[in-house]
Amino acid sequence: MSDIQEATNQLLDVNLHENWSSIQVTESGPRSESEHLQVTIGATVPTGFEQTAADEVREKLGSSCKISKDRGKIYFDISVESLAQVHCLRSVDNLFVVVKEFKDYQFKETKEEVLKDFEELAGKLPWSDPLKVWKINTNFKKKKTKRKKINQNTGKEKINNGQGDKIDETDGKKGFTNNTLDSHILDYYENPAIKEEISTLVGDDLASYKDEKDESSKEETHPKMLKFRVTCNRAGEKHCFSSNEAARDFGGAVQDYFKWKADMTNFDVEVLLNIHDSEIVVGIALTEESLHRRNITHFGPTTLRSTLAYGMLRLCAPQPTDIIVDPMCGTGAIPIEGATEWSNCYHIAGDNNPLAVDRAANNISSLLTKSQIKEGEVSWGLPIDAVQWDICNLPLRTGTVDIIVTDMPFGKRMGSKKRNWNLYPACLREMSRVCRPGTGRAALLTQDKKCFTKALSGMGHVWRKVHTVWVNIGGLHAAVYLLKRTPQAFVHPSEQDGERTPW
Repeated sequence: MSDIQEATNQLLDVNLHENWSSIQVTESGPRSESEHLQVTIGATVPTGFEQTAADEVREKLGSSCKISKDRGKIYFDISVESLAQVHCLRSVDNLFVVVKEFKDYQFKETKEEVLKDFEELAGKLPWSDPLKVWKINTNFKKKKTKRKKINQNTGKEKINNGQGDKIDETDGKKGFTNNTLDSHILDYYENPAIKEEISTLVGDDLASYKDEKDESSKEETHPKMLKFRVTCNRAGEKHCFSSNEAARDFGGAVQDYFKWKADMTNFDVEVLLNIHDSEIVVGIALTEESLHRRNITHFGPTTLRSTLAYGMLRLCAPQPTDIIVDPMCGTGAIPIEGATEWSNCYHIAGDNNPLAVDRAANNISSLLTKSQIKEGEVSWGLPIDAVQWDICNLPLRTGTVDIIVTDMPFGKRMGSKKRNWNLYPACLREMSRVCRPGTGRAALLTQDKKCFTKALSGMGHVWRKVHTVWVNIGGLHAAVYLLKRTPQAFVHPSEQDGERTPW
């Protein structure tokens, strides 16, 4: 049995409440069963990129994935020891473990009958396995937070001194097996690529280990009263009840069943009640805040979500050594996501606004510092640069860029729709110049679809539209256009008269 499996099994030995004592795991009987515990995970993703997220799940987890009829959600089955890898998916916003799915729920005719059914439903659901997963997930997050605090101290010291002392492997193993296993599972949580035996451990120190033991013994002596809330997300026109009414009555039944304390803000467990037409999914949240808040520390007026940036980049299928450019980078969400996931490519972030370039540079610096603290050593940096430039006159040689991915001004918070009529054609023309003929591609996000379609219609000789992904950006109906650069060489109008020298 691997160290990861052993650590996971140890975390399964929990006792949340006497009402659900059936989820207790002992060292004998159910232990082997927990090793092969299979659960269904639900994930919210940027609308329009459900297929992209499903492809990532299949690629990284090897699990089949189902796209929900409710846009922006996917479902997939995993074993409990793959839970750490799920948190490292780049295309998902929020995660939850599915308690029960009703594909064709038969609602009663009156509101009172429907709400009564919701109350009775709470006591009939199979809570056992999902609560095991929630407990394991909670331990992951607690341990990771402690590990971060330790790394912030030891990592900074190592960066300043150039090199730090490593804990002797044999000393780390003697008498501290649990600590060693925690280090294994935490490394796996932060880096899912670790699949071999770790020979050198940078474990927790003795004081940290002692504090952890004291805390766990206190919890065993005085069981903590869990706080919870129920969140209902409802979509459909044929319902005779509101989201608040469903959450209130279902939540009351959950409280009666588990004897938990209701708390709308400072809660431990968030129970989800997702209703879409006749489909109901009950789940338990595994994330407190969206996973898209991972790279950006300096926000601008129109900061793009990291999950959406990943989806746009993945549409272009980056290959090693590709040069990827975001000519209107804003806070740098797209190139930073690209440098993180596709580090074998070179990424350029550019913008005409000096404030935007400063924000992008600060976000790159923050990510680099975070990486140094996490690794505990000086990093060589990221394959990314930030530049101030004019989008209509890029300081790049003709035909040298492989991929262009950018969030174009919608004409609302940034720019104006009137200016877009001149800006979009000029942008597409300059992008076609720097993009490599025949193999170059571009993923361009815009809400000003009418203006973009008009501009693209005049560029048919250099750009071919391959695909359109419809997305929802803060309530705005936008589109991501995937374009392919035609083999035709770029010819600037003034070059015919010999007035312009190409880069």
